[in-house]
Amino acid sequence: MNPDELVSIGRISGTYGYKGTVKVTPLTDFPERFQNLKQVYLHHGGTVRPVELESAVPRNQVILVKISGVESKEEAQLYRGALLMVEEKDVYPLPEGVYYHFQLRGLDVYDSHYGYLGKLTDILETGANDVYVVKSPKHGEILIPAIGEVIDSIDLDLGEMRVTLLPGLLDSE
Repeated sequence: MNPDELVSIGRISGTYGYKGTVKVTPLTDFPERFQNLKQVYLHHGGTVRPVELESAVPRNQVILVKISGVESKEEAQLYRGALLMVEEKDVYPLPEGVYYHFQLRGLDVYDSHYGYLGKLTDILETGANDVYVVKSPKHGEILIPAIGEVIDSIDLDLGEMRVTLLPGLLDSE
C-alpha cells in the first residue's frame, strides 16, 4: 500500500508498560475512532503494512494501543514515530462544507476576477484559520486565507475551488 493513498490518524509517541502497548498521539479530530478500529496501516521505516489492533484505550491526551504481535516494551520502542493510517474511504464523514486536507490538495483554484489561478498544493495551519497555498503559473505562490469572505465554493467532484481574492493578495493588483 502506498502511504500517499492513506490518511494519518495517529503517531506513535512512546511506550506504556512492558507488554508492548504504545502511546499514540491522535492526528484526528475524532480520537474516539480508535476504540472501534480493528485494523490500521503502520507506516514505519519507509514501509507500510496492515496491523491488527487488540485494544485502544484513551488516557489523557494519548490513546494506549496494543498492536497484535508487539509483545514487549523493547519491540514497541522500535515503532516510535511511526504513523497509524487508514484508507481514505475509512475516514470519518464530516459535516457538509467541511473538508479533510487531503481532499483539497490538488484542486484547481479559480478566482471570480482573474480566472484560473493554479493548483492548491499545501495547507498551512495558522491557528486562526488555515491558509491555502496555490502554485500559480502566472502569479507564483499565492497564499489564500480559508475564510468565508474568500472561499466561494468547493466542488470535489469537479476538482475545483472558486474564490474571490481580497484586494492585495496578488502582487499584480
